Amino acid sequence: MTRHIEAAIADIAKTVLMPGDPLRAKWIAETFLENAKLVNQVRNMFAYTGTYKGKRITVMAHGMGMPSIGIYAYELYHFYKVKSIIRIGSCGAYSAELKLGDVLGAEEALSYSTFAADLGVEVKDHILKATPILLDLCKHTAKTLTINTTFGRIFCQDVFYDKYTLAENLKRSHNALGVEMEAFALYACALKHNASALTLLTVSDSMITNEAMSHEEVQTSFKNMVTLALETGIQC
Repeated sequence: MTRHIEAAIADIAKTVLMPGDPLRAKWIAETFLENAKLVNQVRNMFAYTGTYKGKRITVMAHGMGMPSIGIYAYELYHFYKVKSIIRIGSCGAYSAELKLGDVLGAEEALSYSTFAADLGVEVKDHILKATPILLDLCKHTAKTLTINTTFGRIFCQDVFYDKYTLAENLKRSHNALGVEMEAFALYACALKHNASALTLLTVSDSMITNEAMSHEEVQTSFKNMVTLALETGIQC
């Protein structure tokens, strides 16, 4: 038990899928896992552990923003000795080629946040990368399952309502395919603990076309991404 997670060490699997929304964690557990058990509800940040195709998997919410995911990822890696975390979230598209509902794998996260430096993780050119072995495993799994997935750079921001114009953010992101708020902190925590991390995202809105999904559409469209994450996770 930590200050933020009430689960016993044995209650958390070595592979954890992390959506931002606690209710989405509940939906994933009820939809995809067998014998799912609620193992954390501190601050309503739900975590469930069950099995997927015979392998134990934990699904735990991480909230919004780098500080929030940073707390939970750090505690999972440090105290619960989790080996792999796959974030499954949404993003805004910075590329006209990405359509609503497309799956994006964050090979690397670019951010101007001080999160990694404050954690003691070295950062070069504001970029942290996904764990290569986990990334390659996901790419192979996507091909096997024929789940169309684009891999590339994501821009990770601290501020949702920032002061920049779209043109300025596109320039600051250095050719990032999309924008979200957590991958950089997750990758920093993984590096700090010599563990594995990957971020998979579903495009929920486009900064280029101003299209956006409803909450119901987002949840339905997440199925491909969740399946890819689970199929990757059981091979870790």
